[in-house]
Amino acid sequence: MVVMKNVSMVYPTSDTPALYDINLNINEGDFVFLVGASGSGKTTMIRLLTGELKPSSGEIIVNDYDMTKLKRSKLAKVRRTLGVVFQDFRLIEDMTVYDNVAFAMRVVGASSRQIRNRVPYVLDLVGLSGREDRFPRELSGGEQQRVAVARALVNNPRMIIADEPTGNLDPVKSLELMLLLEKINDLGTTLLVVTHEKELVNAFTKRVVTIDKGHIVRDGMDGYYSYEA
Repeated sequence: MVVMKNVSMVYPTSDTPALYDINLNINEGDFVFLVGASGSGKTTMIRLLTGELKPSSGEIIVNDYDMTKLKRSKLAKVRRTLGVVFQDFRLIEDMTVYDNVAFAMRVVGASSRQIRNRVPYVLDLVGLSGREDRFPRELSGGEQQRVAVARALVNNPRMIIADEPTGNLDPVKSLELMLLLEKINDLGTTLLVVTHEKELVNAFTKRVVTIDKGHIVRDGMDGYYSYEA
């Protein structure tokens, strides 16, 4: 669950707001695309939602945590409720598929028994059964991204943020990944997918939030919208 109320963000090195008076609600179980051109403010929004940045003004609630008042020491608790998938995968090259996913559980203090029970289930869910002992270099780009999704999912987060998750994939693999994310959403996890791929967004009937020059200019179910001032 996300609430952004009158959120503005001005970086110290700029006089122009990266975000201006943003109001956005994402409810439990929603699937939302966030779209916009490069420099529109998408990355700033993600950094605010994950606690990497604090807004210049306004209120941000993420999974019942007030991000504007949250102490740095409590940030780890918020991030346990969030899974993040990046465009560049960010896998640990000298760890197997199994260990890459298990590592995400170890860092939050999961027991060996919990890891043994959970990791195979999640790998099966993302279609990687039989790949447990492979290293990232032995996988295709699509398989590497599935490992990244499994890692984001393994701690059973309430919400997954996927930041340009198909940027390094061909159209077929991109569609496969989006169908996987849709499946995860159907199981109850909230999804926020940041992308600029118009055709991919239009292939799904989902809510689309369009941002341009720091403003939300459209929010609805009518597909990708290319805004021109």
